[in-house]
Amino acid sequence: MGKKILVLHGPNLNLLGEREPEIYGKMTLAQIDEMLRGEAKKLGAELTIFQSNHEGEIVDQIQKQGKPHDGILINAASLTHTSIAVRDALVFTGKPVVEVHLSNVMKREEFRHHSFLSDIAVGVIMGFGPASYRLGLEALVETLSAKR
Repeated sequence: MGKKILVLHGPNLNLLGEREPEIYGKMTLAQIDEMLRGEAKKLGAELTIFQSNHEGEIVDQIQKQGKPHDGILINAASLTHTSIAVRDALVFTGKPVVEVHLSNVMKREEFRHHSFLSDIAVGVIMGFGPASYRLGLEALVETLSAKR
């Protein structure tokens, strides 16, 4: 049986394709999810995908879904820079986490330069648009496979 991966999308990512396409690109979240499902199939992984604009709902999903999954791929969006609650929930699962961002946050506003998640993540992939998700999924599956 393949690795079970929880994919989490944070606030405003439901607006992809419309919101600041010069930064985030023209691909919608549904298209990114479709791309991820196709990639997961190639990698022999099974995905559970969840998006919310609400911090508490993301924390609830991590608490509920984190333990039965093998790893977590997360774009916490703005919560990356503000949420100790998301961080604590991820730590609670004890599962490997890969943090992804569509844009290179280090080339953006100063407040985006700090992440509450990076130091607990296996790795961080940013700046490659939708490919950041694909690269993150590949890296997470490879990390999980190496743990056998």
